[in-house]
Amino acid sequence: MIRSRVLWMLWLTAFALPAPGPAAAQAQPKPAAKTATAKATFAGGCFWCMEEAYDPVPGVISTISGYMGGKTKNPTYEQVSSGRTGHAEIVQVEYDPSKVSYAKLLEVFWRNVDPIQKDGQFCDHGSQYRTAIFFHDDEQKKLAEASKAAVTKNKPFKGEIVTEITRAPEFYPAEGYHQDFYLKNPVRYKFYKSGCGREARLQQLWGKPGN
Repeated sequence: MIRSRVLWMLWLTAFALPAPGPAAAQAQPKPAAKTATAKATFAGGCFWCMEEAYDPVPGVISTISGYMGGKTKNPTYEQVSSGRTGHAEIVQVEYDPSKVSYAKLLEVFWRNVDPIQKDGQFCDHGSQYRTAIFFHDDEQKKLAEASKAAVTKNKPFKGEIVTEITRAPEFYPAEGYHQDFYLKNPVRYKFYKSGCGREARLQQLWGKPGN
């Protein structure tokens, strides 16, 4: 009997409460609009190094190391590093266009590669280490071509720019141990980067960072 009365009282109370009026309905917070993001894809030799170059850029949300531009489906690192699949090591950048422009990402790209080295970057040799800009739409293509033309005209060094500009085909993420490698294995990463002569060559080409 007591249980039935409690249930009855709860039922009565629920129906006695006034329904929320228009003002209350309007006061409900609206879900925040999701930020529109975009993708940019670059091949600049070692994808560990390209992640390190892009992660600090304001407006960059994330970077993913991977493979692009080859003929083998779902390639492994061992297959790509053999140079027989046609893929390049790439970094795919997710960014907020309201905070960083694609033109700025192109600027970061050029300053972190040797664009006159064919089929390789620094100590790494083979087409899998080639430089390339993989565009995702016509606007990116136009900006990439204009950027390459400007670098060709104003570069502070001699040599032909061999960086290719091509439409982005299917993207294959690299194995998990490659992601954020420079953060997860800093000693090994710095040893590789220094031994490969990347920073020394970049300064020789472009000058010290900030110049």
